[in-house]
Amino acid sequence: MTARRTSPPDVLADAAAPRRDFVPPGQLVDELYRGHALRLTRMALLLVGDRPSAEDVVQEAFIGLFRGLGRLSDPDRAVAYLRASVLNGCRSVLRSRKRARLRKVTHEPAVWSAEAAALDGEDRREVLQAIAVLPRRQQEVLVLRYFLDLTDNEIAADLGISRGTVASTASRALASLAAQARKAEQEA
Repeated sequence: MTARRTSPPDVLADAAAPRRDFVPPGQLVDELYRGHALRLTRMALLLVGDRPSAEDVVQEAFIGLFRGLGRLSDPDRAVAYLRASVLNGCRSVLRSRKRARLRKVTHEPAVWSAEAAALDGEDRREVLQAIAVLPRRQQEVLVLRYFLDLTDNEIAADLGISRGTVASTASRALASLAAQARKAEQEA
């Protein structure tokens, strides 16, 4: 199943649109970066599986925001725009990796760093490994729901799907994780 590319929310509008409060562009991007870059990087890390790729995806999202800053109609929607951009960037990274595997190019699968695994402990690593085998859409819904604490409506808007699809996808993902946990418990 091919995931539909999520369009970033329409925050980059006509440059002639009136602005309520002017915030210097550098200051706005700086505030957004300081307030959200770490959280967005962690979200991307959960989706792509390695820190350098996650950081690159987030950096590209901020560059895209900065380039379109002159057309930013609502600074309050900039975070939603960044989230959607990060999701799209993660999808692009995963597509590139899939194409590389199909071309028989040797590419190491996404692995969690030893440092992250040591800090997070064995249980958390098992959860991350279990999530990594879920379909991409299920991974995205779980990350947005449980890591970013977004509501189903916010997830639906970010992914461009209905709220019902978010709920059913999350339910299937949790059922799959529960089945994996029962299987691991029986094997132990």
